[in-house]
Order: sequence, then C-alpha cells, then structure tokens
Amino acid sequence: MAGHSHWAGIKHRKGRADKQRSKIFSKLSKEITVAAKLGSKDPDMNPRLRSAIQAARTVNMPKDNVERAINKSEVNKNLNYNSMLYEGFGPEKIAIIIEALTDNKNRTASNIRTIFQKFGGNLGESGVASHQFEQLGVIRIDKKKISDNNILELSINAGAEDCKSNDIFHEIITKKNNFYKVKVEIEK
Repeated sequence: MAGHSHWAGIKHRKGRADKQRSKIFSKLSKEITVAAKLGSKDPDMNPRLRSAIQAARTVNMPKDNVERAINKSEVNKNLNYNSMLYEGFGPEKIAIIIEALTDNKNRTASNIRTIFQKFGGNLGESGVASHQFEQLGVIRIDKKKISDNNILELSINAGAEDCKSNDIFHEIITKKNNFYKVKVEIEK
C-alpha cells in the first residue's frame, strides 16, 4: 500500500494551494503598501487604496495582512515601488498595455522587452498604443438578484455609462473615476 496515503495527497494539494495564495497575497500586499504610501492611509480618502483593499477581500486575504501592508508603508520609507506603464505590440500587431509595479525600473523594462521579443512582439514608445484604449470600470451582478428594468434604472441614476444584460449576469460599465460611486449606489 505504499504511496496510497490519504494524508500525503491532502498535504501535497494543500501545499500547492497555499503557494498560489501566498503569491497572490504578496502582490496585493505590495499594491496596498504603495497605495497607502502615495496617498492617505484612510481608504475613504484614497481610491487606489480602497480598490486594492477590495481586491484583497475578493481573494479572502486576512484583515491582519491588509493592516500590516498599510502599516508597512510608514515603516519602509526608503523602499519605493514605482508604477510603470509599458506599451507595445504583440503578434499580429495587437496593441498591448502593461501596468507594472516595480522597485527596479531597468530590470522590469528588460524583462518586458524580452517577453515581447520572445513571442514575436516589440516594446514601443510611451503613447504608441494607449490612444486605442479607454479605461472603464465593469461591475457584474448575478441576474437572479435584480431584474433587467431595475438594474437599468439603478445604473442610469448612479451615473453609469452603459448597462447590458445577458443570460447569466448584468454588466454595468462606468468611467474609471466614477466606478466607486456607481458601485456604492448599486450596493445600496
């Protein structure tokens, strides 16, 4: 019966899952730290911090980890993460925008350039692809929770740009800077 231990199977599965969660938590923790460093420590006053905390909540990041990441912004004043925006074209001239959070601009630029070249693309100058994109917020709500007419009326009153419905969910589209306001109105 060697190799048929129930516990060993659970241990290996749990180890893989914990490794993935750890990777996600560390990325979200960095984003929270940077957002807190750039603005207010109060999520109500800092929209970037508020969205980072909401992203952490969606993946069930513990509250202690969130608070630790906010406090880390005060402790490590000399450690600076920069938010970088890279633009380029992938295979078949598909426009690509990459947002990166880095502590070393040169290493990140080199890594992104290598990835583009490896897959048949090329890194472009700033502004080469951004004119083809529009930054929007998308809110999805289960269709069972609210009717088509009610969600349409609610989204228009909240200031959304568009509201679409399909068989599974309602999709509300907003401008990036109105996203939180529309979300709060719809949650009410």
